Amino acid sequence: MLWPILATPQSPSQVEPESSSEGPVYILPIREDIMPPLTYLVRRGVREAVNAEAQCLILDMQTNGGRVDITEEIIELIGRFKGRTITYVNDKAYSAGAFISVATQEIYMAPVSVIGAAAPILMAPGGGAGEMPDTVEVKMTSAISAKIRATAERNGHDPEVVEAMIDKSKELIRDGEVLSERGQILTLTDNEAAKVSKETGKPLLSLGTFDSLDTLLNELNLDQVEIVRIEPTGAEKVATWINQISSILLIIGIVGIYLEFKTPGFGFLGIGGLVAFAIYFLGGYVAGLSGMEWAALFLLGLLMVGLELLVLPGTMVVGLVGAMLMFWALLMGMVDLDPTLPLWQLPSSSMLVEPVKALLIALLGSAIVITLLASLLPQTPLFRGLVSSTTSGEATYRAGESRKQSLMGAEGETISPLAPGGKARFGDTIVDVLSDMGRINSGQQVRVIRFSSNTPVVEAVNQEI
Repeated sequence: MLWPILATPQSPSQVEPESSSEGPVYILPIREDIMPPLTYLVRRGVREAVNAEAQCLILDMQTNGGRVDITEEIIELIGRFKGRTITYVNDKAYSAGAFISVATQEIYMAPVSVIGAAAPILMAPGGGAGEMPDTVEVKMTSAISAKIRATAERNGHDPEVVEAMIDKSKELIRDGEVLSERGQILTLTDNEAAKVSKETGKPLLSLGTFDSLDTLLNELNLDQVEIVRIEPTGAEKVATWINQISSILLIIGIVGIYLEFKTPGFGFLGIGGLVAFAIYFLGGYVAGLSGMEWAALFLLGLLMVGLELLVLPGTMVVGLVGAMLMFWALLMGMVDLDPTLPLWQLPSSSMLVEPVKALLIALLGSAIVITLLASLLPQTPLFRGLVSSTTSGEATYRAGESRKQSLMGAEGETISPLAPGGKARFGDTIVDVLSDMGRINSGQQVRVIRFSSNTPVVEAVNQEI
């Protein structure tokens, strides 16, 4: 929650708007608390505004604030829109709402509205504000103050005014009047924010007070162009829940697919794994993080791995490429790519932090679950049920057990290199086998020492001269 704001949009003087002056105006509501669901709405709104070549993006602001890390993400998203950016404070813009407001080029306010009170606080585990240690408070206030001050300055706002909203050790004096004493944090009404300072010749923060957003649009000569109002959808709320359990979905998917490859036939294990992966990609798609192209790439990789294991054992290349495609698809499925850049762009390190974290947790969790299942499942009645439900029943299971008993300890000769998978001949029968350790060349005598699921695992037989 207390991470500093890292992204700062450019000011009007530094940006050549890429949007057309004839383009539409997008209105994006910033309401309620600044929490994760809001990022999906903002991401979709910015993406649509960029694609529509909008001339202006207006934030309809009414919030008590929220998490600093979510504020950081929203400011970064808004910075991707290179046209005119405006905040209309419709009632209140406290804390994180004030941070987001100064990330736009212009600020206007409604009558009897307020902006400010942006000092960072520590949220207690049970809800509500907790006490922050003095050293932590000083450190975090300093970091956030510096970033927001730079953001405000680059957008043409008075950095000292913004700093007084964050740092209670700062005193703000304008035209001989103390607006904020030391030990207090600054909060401005609409009239105070619009007051022009004789020292700077500019208003403190607001460019004017207007009765409504429609009145503001009329004043800015934007009422005659197409107006697009972004509204939250129920799917975006579902996406919030899906992305919060992304690691769990990946564990279910990985374990399900692994067990499906380890049992004969195709049954509910494989279906369950594929459904878990489908829900994972659906969450990223609805949230606007990615398109369905990554789901298609994942299926291609899965198909290549299946070919390696079932049709072309021992080739390695097909399976390795397939595994790499699957890994990249899972990673990119949760990466927030800039909509203004082409699909083949490489993500920055900051974009990869959360996806990599979720993927590592999933891989570690899957390894633990698979290890436990490999050691415990064969000894349980559930294992027989799984095998029976995926093939023709008990008879198939018994046939498989009989085959294992006949091959256990048998010696044969490899007819292809084992690296580690390949083929060997035992009498008149050719069998797919796995090497116990290292590569075994073609024509080498081998012995079956155990089974990995239904696949014989062999070792090289040292021949005496």
